[in-house]
Amino acid sequence: MRNVSLEAVWDVLKWVLLVLVAGFIGQFGKSLALRLIERRRQKRIEPPPGSSRPPTPSEVEIERARLEAAAKIEKKRAKAQVKRQKKAETSRSDDEHGSSE
Repeated sequence: MRNVSLEAVWDVLKWVLLVLVAGFIGQFGKSLALRLIERRRQKRIEPPPGSSRPPTPSEVEIERARLEAAAKIEKKRAKAQVKRQKKAETSRSDDEHGSSE
């Protein structure tokens, strides 16, 4: 133990501290970077109140697809309603014909 100089111990401690600081920065730097990226995405999606920027082409495409899907659903509902009405009319006419025979 007597052969170890104070300078050698100090060099080892500097490297250990350097590695610990680098690990700390790496761990929390990644979290900070992810947080900053998420904030930037939110700002890009939600413009601040009072700003009137035109919608981006992707927003227009999304809205168009949503409207097409809503129209398709409404068309299916109307078709199902017509089918139910026909079935009800058919069952009524069957009941009328069945009771008169």
